Amino acid sequence: MASCRACDLKVLVAIVCGLLTTIVLGLGIWTTVIRIQKELSTSSPSIPMEFCRNGGTWENGRCICPDFWKGWRCTIANFCENSTYGIFTFDRIPAGKYGPSRQRCDKDTLNEGNPRATRLCNITMYGEIKLENVTIGNCNQTLEALEDQIGNISTQSLNISNEARILTSDVNRITPEGVISATKVVGEIFNPERNATLEAKEIAVTTVSQLLDAGEGVFQEAAAAGTDDVNTFAMLVKQMEIYSTSLGNKTVVEPNVAVQSVDLSSESTGHSTSVRFSVKKGSSDSLIPGSTVVERDVEALNPNGQTELQILLNTSTSNTTACGFVVYQNNKLFQSKTFNTKSDFSQKIISGSTNENNSQGASVDIVFNPKYNQKEFQLHSYACVYWNLSTKDWDTRGCYKNGNADDFLYCHCNHTTNFAVLMSFKKNYKYPESLNILSSVGCALSITGLVLTIIFQIATRNVRKTSVTWVLVSLCVSMLIFNLLFVFGIENSNKNLKESDSDTNKPDSNRNEMLTQDTVYIPNPKCTVVAALLHYFLLVTFSWTGLSAAQLYFLLIRTMRPLPQRFILFISLIGWGVPAIVVVVTVGIIFSQSGSQWELDYRQEEICWLAVSGKNGLITSSLLWSFIMPITIILINNIVIFIIIIVKVIWKTNQNLTSTKKVSFLKKILSTLSITVVFGVTWILAYFMLIGNDDVREIFSYMFCLFNTTQGLQIFILYTVKTKIFQSEASKVLKSLSESTGRVKLLPSVTPLRLRLRMYNLLTSFPALNERFTLLEPSVIMEEMTPSESDQADSSI
Repeated sequence: MASCRACDLKVLVAIVCGLLTTIVLGLGIWTTVIRIQKELSTSSPSIPMEFCRNGGTWENGRCICPDFWKGWRCTIANFCENSTYGIFTFDRIPAGKYGPSRQRCDKDTLNEGNPRATRLCNITMYGEIKLENVTIGNCNQTLEALEDQIGNISTQSLNISNEARILTSDVNRITPEGVISATKVVGEIFNPERNATLEAKEIAVTTVSQLLDAGEGVFQEAAAAGTDDVNTFAMLVKQMEIYSTSLGNKTVVEPNVAVQSVDLSSESTGHSTSVRFSVKKGSSDSLIPGSTVVERDVEALNPNGQTELQILLNTSTSNTTACGFVVYQNNKLFQSKTFNTKSDFSQKIISGSTNENNSQGASVDIVFNPKYNQKEFQLHSYACVYWNLSTKDWDTRGCYKNGNADDFLYCHCNHTTNFAVLMSFKKNYKYPESLNILSSVGCALSITGLVLTIIFQIATRNVRKTSVTWVLVSLCVSMLIFNLLFVFGIENSNKNLKESDSDTNKPDSNRNEMLTQDTVYIPNPKCTVVAALLHYFLLVTFSWTGLSAAQLYFLLIRTMRPLPQRFILFISLIGWGVPAIVVVVTVGIIFSQSGSQWELDYRQEEICWLAVSGKNGLITSSLLWSFIMPITIILINNIVIFIIIIVKVIWKTNQNLTSTKKVSFLKKILSTLSITVVFGVTWILAYFMLIGNDDVREIFSYMFCLFNTTQGLQIFILYTVKTKIFQSEASKVLKSLSESTGRVKLLPSVTPLRLRLRMYNLLTSFPALNERFTLLEPSVIMEEMTPSESDQADSSI
């Protein structure tokens, strides 16, 4: 009778587990449907990815085209086709730039590997694209050698300027030493005392533009290598200011530099004289002829939707006869020691100056329209600054903020020099929603199952080997702590921070304070600690799955050999100690490389978990080397042992052994599932979540969530509920509850008894179920149930 009741209890447990599985699956399907409906209802029309052609990207309401294309959709050619001139051949050249020849200097020349010639793809005043003649260089000439010829500039300025342009035409071959030498040479060409020709100076502007295409790291190394006494960058910037006032009313425009001069000598000095210089937006990041506009005798700034940069130079109290403007497309010549940049936003610099040595009477009003990814970042703060030639760094002295409106930042400075707006941005992180119902229910069931499994394993530890109990309890403890941390700590508390509109839309509108970096993040040590603990306990969980696999291998495959000495101590050091070493080493390496802002290099901001990508992508991320790689090795080991045990033990049938013939197919399935759960085999679904197809990834995401959030529940069912000890004790509890209910003397009302009789009659009306639910019969409930000793044995693996 006892065995029959135990069988009935198994059926009840199977029904309950089936209902729980159905509920979880239903929640998953329901969540998917709700999410799809939400996405369909909230979807808004946007510019398709295919709108911008030929590699163009849609940013801030327009297509940003690569150098070779222009137009609204980047469909208009902006280049000169492949060409041949004599013995020289040239690849496609962007309009407005010089292209290097395919022919390179030989190995036995000083200029080995550099192009032998260059050719200009010119843009005429009518907007036509035209190839110019070829300029042939000297293969025995280097930038360092040109630096030694500075004294000959007055007589050989055109030749030296041409050589410098040719030697800087291949941006991939520019070195920090080459940058220093080139800036010295062109700086001296701009120097009025050298008496270089106007043509040589125009070519020098081209050289500066080509230099600004070099990498940021090249300029940083060049600035670090320069001496404090003679800063070549500062000298070049100063000489370009002087040059900008000497061109009459002429404009020199190159892709990265534009120089505009305005002659005021013919203007009447009896009234206010102001000059407004504007830079208009284009379809690319390069400056082109016609993108700059000069207006005289204006009273104020007047930006519009096409304005990217505008400066108003007021010379009302200054006896100036000329003024000049220089625009730099980036800040590579202005290497600051106090302002650190981490983003790749282009920082334009505008210079406004006069030909008077003392221009204290002049002042400037400036408006900037910063260009950045507004979907990903928001402006946090900005500062109106100028380049201090004495300190060779940015300074706020004499500059003030004039507010901001309509995405424009206004500044006022009471002097003239090189100006900029330093900006700091805050990333618009997409914080995920709170755990959905599927995850919450799964984790709650897992936590409950793990707690009950730990209690059961400790309470019944005397009926099995100590090592078996220790491994399973350690696995459950680590998994329990991980689940608790996941439920209560995975969300970043920064998600709940709400800033006022004045902090987000008008940052620091009244204070013009120097900034130290261009990106701002809110530190959250608590989130970092949670990420480290999640990292540790998940590694511990996988370590114990690997140790469980090793233990089963020793117990089932190598049955004739005893476990190694001090096996429990050995596996404890591995299971709890090795993950701690991995986490500590990972944090230490990242902290040593990143300094005070190391947190976001270790964890994500969206959730308190490891960062998905490092500074150079996934290959340098902490997620790859300190998590994915270790668990991949453990999973491979577990799968190999899993296959060995399945083939050699569980599904192997020996015709000579009666015991193997009696093992039912269902028991084999349960044994296989038991090993699958403990070995963590279902975690291989995580690798399928890396598939690029969104629909496929979504399916595997929900499968992963279903199988792994309920892993604790699965362990409870397979390693606790299905054991005979648990079933026997549960039968005793049910019997005790039934007896206590039967002894209760109810009031004359017989309604509860009628309900029980109706339930019994309903169940007995189904012959197939009548035998399965004998526990519900009143006569059976009142009987004394004494389980046999065989029912006390633990049948778990």
